[in-house]
Amino acid sequence: MSCPLLSFVVFLAVVVFQFASYCKATLIDSSATFGQPRDGSIDWTAKYDPATLQMHMNTVSNISLRLDGFTAEDLQDNPDIQLKSERTHIATVLQGIIPIVEIRDNGIFEGEFDISGSFLGSTNLYVELRRKDNQTVLSNEKLPITVIREERVIDTVFTISVATLVSILYINFGAAMDIPTLKIIARRPIGPIIGFLAQFLFMPLLSYGLGHVLFPNDYELQLGLFFTGVSPAGGASNIWTVVLGGNLNLSLAMTTISTFAAFGMMPLWIFTLGKTIFDKGELNVPYANIASFAVGLVVPLGIGLLIQRYSPRTARILVRILKPMSALLILFIVIFAIITNLYLFELFSWQIIVAGLGLPWIGYIFGYIVSKVFRLPTTDALAISVETGIQNTGIAIFLLRFSLPQPEADLTTVVPVSNAIMTPFPLMALYLAMKIRERCSVRKDALIPKGPSSDAIRDANDETP
Repeated sequence: MSCPLLSFVVFLAVVVFQFASYCKATLIDSSATFGQPRDGSIDWTAKYDPATLQMHMNTVSNISLRLDGFTAEDLQDNPDIQLKSERTHIATVLQGIIPIVEIRDNGIFEGEFDISGSFLGSTNLYVELRRKDNQTVLSNEKLPITVIREERVIDTVFTISVATLVSILYINFGAAMDIPTLKIIARRPIGPIIGFLAQFLFMPLLSYGLGHVLFPNDYELQLGLFFTGVSPAGGASNIWTVVLGGNLNLSLAMTTISTFAAFGMMPLWIFTLGKTIFDKGELNVPYANIASFAVGLVVPLGIGLLIQRYSPRTARILVRILKPMSALLILFIVIFAIITNLYLFELFSWQIIVAGLGLPWIGYIFGYIVSKVFRLPTTDALAISVETGIQNTGIAIFLLRFSLPQPEADLTTVVPVSNAIMTPFPLMALYLAMKIRERCSVRKDALIPKGPSSDAIRDANDETP
């Protein structure tokens, strides 16, 4: 586990550096603006036409602006008046300077401006009056702008494909549930209890905290990371448990428990702790969509249980393809999402990369350490570690796309995709380390000279006079 431990140390260093930089920037900004009125009591007003604006990426839209109620005191010392965007990487105002000459006569300005949609997201336009002494006054009225991608056929195909694969995977889960094994593990449930608490207590809290540290002002990205953290364990955890020599029965039991628990735990976290993200980002919580999503997963799971009961032969076939289906789902989501949504690479930043690797890698370490604290065998500790760190990104992406409107649905997808890309790296590193160690042990044994066998010693004694 040295590779994940090193990654964890590096991650902590990066987080500390980011937090220090953020605090420093906040202090500088506070000292620079201290005593400067922002959104104070002003007489002039701004009116926008249209009142809200939705536009596509890489397009230009025109708006009308009317300013009314300026006084001579407002215009003294020839202040700089501009129409600005709160988030310029999403939308910018082309030539947003407002000439004071047009206001002096009657305190009114009327004009038109071109707005360029640069990237996905939401922002607000506002009028800023900046005096010579650097005091600023912002208009109380703002123009909400939403920039979305043009809907394409391939986007619909992607969403339907993910939904179909997730449904098939849950049919396989239902067919693979081994009730006798669950009863055996239930007699000593320390492993499943640790796995459940790690999966549905530690990981949601970790994803919530990471989101606030890494994306303090990007609520869509906070939401994407949080939805990933509250998702159940991924089917790939069973594959990696086998590859690394962990306890497969325990892994299957925890995956089953995680799958069932997700129906209650995901809505519970989203409607409680997740609501704070929705509220801060001024996003609507999609209660009905999330509830129908949870209920919708019960149907394929029930189909799988019925197949197991009434068609055991079909169930055995579904169990055999469970692991390939899980791997296919992960590969499909990552590859198809990248191909159809190349904008994801424009969203990738060091924060998104750290979020993608931080969530699973810390989960691996936490699951393993807690298992060892409770003195579980290494095979069980490996199973719990893998089960904790691997999230079902397919469910997270499907839930985000199904529940959220545009552009939030697109913006949040980048985080679970980053998570899916980063998740296997420490497991592959651990597997290679185990193979190298095994190879070295074999070579070492081959170099050690072997002593005479017991038969040879006995024969020699018989020949002795």
